[in-house]
Amino acid sequence: MSLAIFDLDNTLIAGDSDFLWGQFLVDQGIVDKTYYEESNARFYEEYKQGMLNIVDFLDFSLAPLAQHDAAQLYQWRDQFVEQLIKPIFLQRAADMVNRHRDQGDTLMVITATNRFVTAPIVKLYGIDLLLATTPEKVNGQYTGKFINTPCFQEGKITHLNQWLQQSGDKLSGSWFYSDSHNDLPLLHIVDNPVAVDADEKLMTVANEQGWQTLSFRT
Repeated sequence: MSLAIFDLDNTLIAGDSDFLWGQFLVDQGIVDKTYYEESNARFYEEYKQGMLNIVDFLDFSLAPLAQHDAAQLYQWRDQFVEQLIKPIFLQRAADMVNRHRDQGDTLMVITATNRFVTAPIVKLYGIDLLLATTPEKVNGQYTGKFINTPCFQEGKITHLNQWLQQSGDKLSGSWFYSDSHNDLPLLHIVDNPVAVDADEKLMTVANEQGWQTLSFRT
């Protein structure tokens, strides 16, 4: 049995849930359209370029959680998953997850996108173990802040190492599937790095290193 780790955005799903959640808030009139749409697009472009300031982005993306009752947020989230996430569910990704499940591997999703957005998406793939950036919640209300280290770039390794220490599991035989060059730190430490529908920077490294490449979309 090995650890099979999956990135979420543009890997298990054919889109970026963080960006799409922001667009959902705009489309529903929950946030100011001009400010939020422009900022959301700018942060997403910075992410793709490898220039994202994750703290600035989290200050932006978590702010709406603090402005609304949690019950209302969960209702919006259910609507978001039905309207924007289920249409970009990737059956080939689910097949790979099931292949690892049948082999008895431990399944994990590790993502920079916050746990509020990602928890119900990960459940669509039948995966219980999620490492993600965690929004702070006090007395049942989100504060707009996050706790501990953002699960982004090297922060994914921090989260994974903490889990390994607690679980006693090892990285021997481990797999990591990702589309993004932002995940190169983690890809470099697993035994079986896999570039999935990779961006240009990741594909370059994958070819240089002889890593497996594949697509869940075609």
